[in-house]
Amino acid sequence: MTTPISLDEEVRLYSTNAERDKYNTLATLYGIIVALDYLERAYVRDSITAAEYSPACTRLLSQYKTMLKLVGADVTSIDDFMKRYRMDNPAALHRIKVGVPATVEHSSEAGPETGKWIAETTQSFITFMDGLRLRMRAKDQLHPMLQELVTGYARFKGSKDWEGRSRMVSWLITLNGMKASEELTEEQSRQLIFDVEHAYAEFFRSLGGEKDNVS
Repeated sequence: MTTPISLDEEVRLYSTNAERDKYNTLATLYGIIVALDYLERAYVRDSITAAEYSPACTRLLSQYKTMLKLVGADVTSIDDFMKRYRMDNPAALHRIKVGVPATVEHSSEAGPETGKWIAETTQSFITFMDGLRLRMRAKDQLHPMLQELVTGYARFKGSKDWEGRSRMVSWLITLNGMKASEELTEEQSRQLIFDVEHAYAEFFRSLGGEKDNVS
């Protein structure tokens, strides 16, 4: 005898924790695509500036790549995913396939190099912070990422006066003095995360006035 179905009962998409995590991950991927589409349209309509658009787009693209790894075999391609869930977000699809912000793909009013450098530096920040949150602690894990970040940071005029840059250089010196397999302590890691987040926020604040000040 079958159990009667109540029309007032919530229908669950999952019956196990693994299935729940799967659907949560797919939902996050869906949300990233929608957010990216809104961002693209806002930029085309001049609702946001190139300096605001570029780092936001870079972050969403980075998050998309991370989520794509997590969903694994559940998503064979972005086209299939969008077709499966009847998504009509052509601007996001184009940006995902290009893989870089429009400020890098096309010459912007701020200049193609400015947009490119903003995107690259933002990506370096995101990569480094993600590594720290994933509990990367060894010198041979952190040093290459921090070195790339500091190099990108230094290309902006006025960066020598940014407090965040001096902190990053200080950490680079600390890592340089460590053996390859040596790890930061928990206290050092927490301080480094704090300093990087501070530098990231400072970098964002500077973008409005730095668009035309790239060396």
